[in-house]
Formats: sequence, C-alpha cells, structure tokens
Amino acid sequence: MRNYSNIVGILALSAVSVFASCSRPARITGEIQGAPSSEIILKQQNINRYDVLDTVTTDEEGRFTYRVRLAEGDPDFVYVYRGGRKLASLLLQCGDKVTVKADTLGHYSVSGSEESGKLHYVDSVYTAFASDMDSLSRVLQLAGDDSGRKSELSSAMVRRYTDYYRQCIRYIMENSRSLTTVPVFYQTVGDAFYVFSQDTDALHFRNAADSLSEAYPKSRYVRVLREEADARTKNLEMRIRMQSAEAIGFLDLEMPDIDGRKVKLSDIGSKAVLLYFWSPSDALQKMFNIDVLKDVYDEYKGRGLEIYQVAIGTDKPAWERVVRGQELGWVNVCDGLGQNSPSVSIYNVTKLPSYFLIVDGQLSDRKITDENSLRKALREIFR
Repeated sequence: MRNYSNIVGILALSAVSVFASCSRPARITGEIQGAPSSEIILKQQNINRYDVLDTVTTDEEGRFTYRVRLAEGDPDFVYVYRGGRKLASLLLQCGDKVTVKADTLGHYSVSGSEESGKLHYVDSVYTAFASDMDSLSRVLQLAGDDSGRKSELSSAMVRRYTDYYRQCIRYIMENSRSLTTVPVFYQTVGDAFYVFSQDTDALHFRNAADSLSEAYPKSRYVRVLREEADARTKNLEMRIRMQSAEAIGFLDLEMPDIDGRKVKLSDIGSKAVLLYFWSPSDALQKMFNIDVLKDVYDEYKGRGLEIYQVAIGTDKPAWERVVRGQELGWVNVCDGLGQNSPSVSIYNVTKLPSYFLIVDGQLSDRKITDENSLRKALREIFR
C-alpha cells in the first residue's frame, strides 16, 4: 500500500510542540485482524521520516489502546504500523476517541473522527490511482515496438492522471478547511513526479493556505503549506519573467517607488538603462549617489540614459529619506524585503553595490565595477 513518504520532506515538524498541550489527549482503540500478541508501532511525521511515538503490543485478540497528547489547536497526523507496513492513517485533535479496525494488509476502517475518516478516503483514492498508474506503466513497458499500443497506453495514462488531478482539485475546494487537503498537495505519480507539479498550482497552494489558516492558525502544517505557496509563486513569477525576457532581452522587474507606484524596468524606453543595486544604509554608497551618479546622470540623461536604482533594505522610511534628501531624480525603487527581495535572486546579486547595463533593450555584457568602468562604458555607448 502506498504512503505519503514524499510529503514528509515538505512538512517539517518540531519534536517538541511550542504550543500548550491540551488536557484531553486523543485516544486510539485498535483491533488488528490476524495480529494477536503483535508489536504495533505508532508514528508521526518529522522532516523526511516518520518518527516513532511508541510501540504497543496487541492482546490475544489483536486489540490495543493508546493515548496521544497533542497541542491545542494543532491537529497531527499519526500512523499505525506493523513491521514495515502502514495499517492506518489518522488525523487527530484534542479529545478525539478513534476506533480503528484493520487487517495486516493495510485495509482498514476508522470511526470517531471525521478528519480521520476523510484522511482514510484520501488514502484509499490515492492508492487506487497509484495502482492504476503502476499497472498501465508496466503494460506500456511490455508493449515493445508496437507504436499503436504504446500510444493507446500513453493516452490512457494521461487521461487517468487528468481525471485524478481534477478529482483532487474538487476535494481541496470542497474541504477547504480540512487539514486532510495538505497531503493531497504532495502526492506523487511514481517516485518523482508530483500530481500538483504545474507552476500555476501555486494558486491552489495559496488558496488552501489562506482557508486553513482561518481554521487552524496555530498549525505547523498550514505554515509550511504557506511557505510552499510562496516558493511556487516565486517560481511562477520567475517563469513569467523568463518568458518576457525572451522578448525584451532582460529579466523584468516591477517595484514600488517612493510614492508607492510600481515601476516596470521594461517600461523605461531609454537607449541605455543603468540597473543599480545598492544599500541605502551604507555611507560610501550614499556618497556615490552624490559624487558620481548625479554627475553621470546630468551628463548623459539628455543623450538617452536612465537609472533604475534598486535599494536592498528593510527600512523603507530611511530609504525614502535618503532619496528625497539627496534629490535623486532618476527611478528609485524598493520593496522593503532586503536580501529576500525577488530582484536579488533574479539578477543573482551577491554583493552591493552591483551594476548592470541594458542597452537598446538588451542586457549588456559590459562589466561595471566602479566609477571609471561606468564612465568608460557610457562613453562607448554614447560616442
């Protein structure tokens, strides 16, 4: 039976809860058919593994009981194992009284917990999907040189995946306030391909995180889902910028100026644009504005030079004071994210200051490191 081993690399859980433990532990009452006097292992997710909560021994009729202490407002996933086989998946919260009936092959039923019942549904539907895809894949491998048969099987795999993907979307939308949607987002086809693998799935991650944060504001699972949503959103933005770069010759930026208006780098129609990354808290870089950039700008702005100056810092009011105080007349932008600004990763900025020249809509390979190299490059461009 398949499990969610791929999810745990995403869901980082602390071994010790930072929230107050509730006074009503969840109780599991289990009965494992065909497993009298057997060792049962209870596990929970932690980073890229299942951590063992405890080991219990069934009685002569295969029954056992166990109590799980949970953090208030922070339900947790708990799994029942016998040997290396997962027998049941549970989503428990304070005060739950869950009854599990299973066999040694991993077929089980659960009662007493609505969320665990939903997780059982998620588990069973995914298992059926994974089994179908495995079967189709094996038959495809045996098709040999029969191109017609291979095409038919490939189409069948695509249809099965598409149907399941849509089924997952429906489940997530219909259960937007259930933590059982979290493992759905990290299911895989085979060992490497995620069901939710498209860049545009960032929207589904974002919507799910927003809905779940209202129901479970303390949940660690919601926190990591939001982090995943942020990462996927950045990837989507990067892909869009890469596509636009093919047309405009450089990676575009859109950032707020000192008046809060967003300014696109691609909207600057000058012959040459100096893209300049700097730190407004650095005294030498502030002096560079006065001693070098203002002179350079006055000399070349009439000939087609514009400056798009990106401040990398988190203190936006201080940045605004510097820009206004120094009367910097070119484009000045800052998103207030410091080193976490997407602009830093987009242009691989590893030190400040950093300079790039965009000439006639194309990113120039001229190396700018200081005043002399900047003036030399501009003389060549505007000669």
